Amino acid sequence: MTEFKPINELTYAQSVSELENILRMMQSDNCDIDHLTAYTRRATELLKACRSRLTTTEEELRDILATLTAESGGNA
Repeated sequence: MTEFKPINELTYAQSVSELENILRMMQSDNCDIDHLTAYTRRATELLKACRSRLTTTEEELRDILATLTAESGGNA
C-alpha cells in the first residue's frame, strides 16, 4: 500500500488529484480489498480538507469584497 503524504502538506490541486487517483483505483479490477478501508479513510480525509479550504477561501473572498465595497462607499 502507498504511504500517504500528510494532508496539511498538500495543495488543494494535489488533494483533488489524489482523490481522483483513489477513485480510479477503487473502481478498477485491481483494487486491493485488503486496503480498501485505508483508501476510503484517506479519501474521506481529503474530502474534509478540500471542503475546509473551499469554505475558508469563500469566507476570505467575502471579506475582501466587503472591504472593497466599504472603501468605495457601497458603490461597487
